Amino acid sequence: MRRPLAFGAALAALAALALPAPAAAHAVLERALPETQARVGSPPAQVVLYFSEPVLAGPDAVRVLGPDGRLLSGAALLSPDRRVLRAVLAPLARGQAYTVRWRVTGRDGHSPAGVYTFGVGVAPPPPTEAVGAQGTTWRDHLARWLLFAALALLVGPLALRLLVLRGPVPPALEERFHLLAIAAAFLVIDAGIAAFVVRASNALQLPLVDLLFGDLQPFAEKTRSGAAFLVMTVGFAVVAALLVLAWVFDRPRLRAPALALALALASGLSLSGHQATEANASLLAELADWLHLAAACVWVGGLAALALLVWPTAPELRARAFLGFSRLAVALVAALVAAGGYLALARLPALAALWDTGYGRILLLKLALASLALAWGAFHHLVVRPRLAAGEELRLRPSLVGELTAALAVLLAAAVLANAAPPPPSGTPGALPGG
Repeated sequence: MRRPLAFGAALAALAALALPAPAAAHAVLERALPETQARVGSPPAQVVLYFSEPVLAGPDAVRVLGPDGRLLSGAALLSPDRRVLRAVLAPLARGQAYTVRWRVTGRDGHSPAGVYTFGVGVAPPPPTEAVGAQGTTWRDHLARWLLFAALALLVGPLALRLLVLRGPVPPALEERFHLLAIAAAFLVIDAGIAAFVVRASNALQLPLVDLLFGDLQPFAEKTRSGAAFLVMTVGFAVVAALLVLAWVFDRPRLRAPALALALALASGLSLSGHQATEANASLLAELADWLHLAAACVWVGGLAALALLVWPTAPELRARAFLGFSRLAVALVAALVAAGGYLALARLPALAALWDTGYGRILLLKLALASLALAWGAFHHLVVRPRLAAGEELRLRPSLVGELTAALAVLLAAAVLANAAPPPPSGTPGALPGG
């Protein structure tokens, strides 16, 4: 076995991800009536919260809010054993959803808190859309951009190594491919955790210190994004394990299933985003969104591998890598344009939505950045590629870094767009006329 110290460190990191941490000795919400994210048939007369240990609670420890933000609960009351908290409700209307916000203090001095929704005769919204929840912020955009960038740094270099640079390569370059892929896999996991925590904090409205004791169960188990987060976290831990094994035991064949699994797991972002939850959602839109994301990540990550790995490490492979990636990029760009064009047509009710809605204006910005990056790529394909094929020596790395920078800006715009809700389809309230 090679690299025992690196193997031990990677194994410890994987174990930390795979094994649950010991439960901290603080109060947790064990059960709620009505249940979290429940659809009940008749209006409940009270909200009841059951905790794992005795808690302290003031009269405003439980607040039930109507869709208009009006307080509908009375003073919270603790049971004699201080494990059950009740709040009597004013008469609730059918056909509406309600928000429950609670906060208590445990025996250890920590203050667990949570938020969930329930509907009377209707499906409740996710807790991220509870009354009082904050909308998306720059932190959401940054976390999603980091997730996109990390995914690109994972799948792009793997695709370049497996599809373009087949066969043996210099040991130094092989080592860099291994290290970048492993680091990117762990970065995907970390960025996914950050994106999940930021979304939960927007709804809980807690400072970071108290967020550590927030009840995240409704977010993780009762929402599409939460389910996708759990599956992707475990799945990318498997990807990281495959890549570590490929490096430590010199089994490069393990990189192919790691790449396939990573691309498959990326579909979780499409299956839990707006294209899967909006009124005009469809399986075709989800597939197009996944294809658009996968093609973009392979393109951006491949550029990064060319500029950061191949060019400084293996001068003798520059032409081969560039020419091979140029051919691959043609297919990637075709997939990007086709899938992106379909999504734009599916999500915009009318052409005017491009400049009349926030979503449309973000899309225009993304299209402008993408046009710059694609024009740069076209220059490389149409002008630089023939010269390299003819055997010319070119100082190309600064231009590759420039295209990579433009592509990362496209990913940033894509991250902001993914967090924005598209305009409603024609025929629904709020839709633009003429759609």
